[in-house]
Amino acid sequence: METVGRVPEGRLTRGGMLGRLGAGQLVRGARTRLSMVGRTDEARRILAERSTLQAAQQLVAVLGSMKGAAMKIGQMLSVLDLDLVPESHRELFRNTLSELQDRAPEVSFAQMRGVVEDDLGPLARVFSDFDETPLASASIGQVYRAELRDGRSVAVKVQYPGAGAAVEADLRNLAFFASLWKSLLPSAADSAVLEEITTTIARELDYPREARAQHRVAHRYRHHPLIAVPDSIGELCTPHVLVTELVAGGPFQRMRDLPQQDRDRIGELIYRFYITSLYRDHEFCGDPHPGNILLATDGRVSFIDFGLYKQMNPADTDFERACLCAAGELRADDLHRAWAGRGIVDPDRVTAGECLEYVWAAAGWHLLDEPITATPELATGAVVHAVDPRDTRFRTVRGQNLPAEHVFSRRADLFAFATLGQLGAGNNWHRIAREWLYNEPATTEIGMVEARWRAETHRWNRARPIAARSRPWDTHGLP
Repeated sequence: METVGRVPEGRLTRGGMLGRLGAGQLVRGARTRLSMVGRTDEARRILAERSTLQAAQQLVAVLGSMKGAAMKIGQMLSVLDLDLVPESHRELFRNTLSELQDRAPEVSFAQMRGVVEDDLGPLARVFSDFDETPLASASIGQVYRAELRDGRSVAVKVQYPGAGAAVEADLRNLAFFASLWKSLLPSAADSAVLEEITTTIARELDYPREARAQHRVAHRYRHHPLIAVPDSIGELCTPHVLVTELVAGGPFQRMRDLPQQDRDRIGELIYRFYITSLYRDHEFCGDPHPGNILLATDGRVSFIDFGLYKQMNPADTDFERACLCAAGELRADDLHRAWAGRGIVDPDRVTAGECLEYVWAAAGWHLLDEPITATPELATGAVVHAVDPRDTRFRTVRGQNLPAEHVFSRRADLFAFATLGQLGAGNNWHRIAREWLYNEPATTEIGMVEARWRAETHRWNRARPIAARSRPWDTHGLP
């Protein structure tokens, strides 16, 4: 594992790194095309594979060393199909790029230890053991395994030195990011998507906010038979250090090697956590990707990382639900009126049929009442239809206004599907969706187990004294 120094912070420095990355990709592509002239088919295949791997390795090295918003782009690229490389080599490219999900180049422990001790004091005062090798290296910080002096095993997320300045530089370089994004992934070239990524990632710098969000979610899923959310330890969470319970389990890659039946089961739990929670609880985690999902040793699926946790106004989730119901029932005129009334489309430029077709192309996996196995190609197709400016079929719809309160939920929906595509999970997703679309009872075994758990939890909470239901610092809520 490569170790890097301090995160580059300056706008010009980070912009220059991105510029060299983009130029390197163009030169490599031209060189590979020239080298293939007169070669045999086997030689062409080997050269293409070598070029693909080199491109992915360069992306991992540059975006990983930059951290911040730049690295977040790499993480998202790894769960999508890519127009950047030939179809025959996309899996190789994606597998290499997936290192950015949780094994990016590390910052030295000496530097990270200084961050911890600045916030918490000497390590020995808080921890009886602290493993210097990080469990994961992500876009804003590194995660370490440690043991508290009271014996509890914990995960310690430590913010990179200079991470805040790096994110600010990335935001100022937004125009250049848009140019790079187009060269790497035409399927998501719309600048509004990139602006959403770089703007919301700034929230990940607020560790106290993340600690409160994680505690809320952990409390909600406490004693869940199938889903686990590690709780934060509030008294040890500071502006640059986040301490949580440690999840013992395996990474997402291990889940991909499981039999289809197991992957389908995990996929349904992923759907329920990232999608159903939005409409049932009006809160959701806006960063679905494989690095945030673990298979715990007790068989439960564990979800981590709540830096991009989001609350929605119930009226906004009801609006989204109503629009999806109208599309699913082929009530094109109702959908058209709803969008026009909200200012999403100009009724004089966009027809009811175009609205209906657009929703089915981008979100039809919730609406089609038949089994669907998610694949990277299907997931990327949804993103293409939603944001690709080259796809003329929906240009008039995409050219309209998506209100800010819905941008985050649509992003979460698209990338939850992309994550399921990486898992290769299959289900009749519409049967699960009907629970939040129409408030119907669960029909799957997992859904019925969860329904019983929710009913029991509700009865238990009603029987407890109000003072016993929360910690004092819960009253801060989420800003």
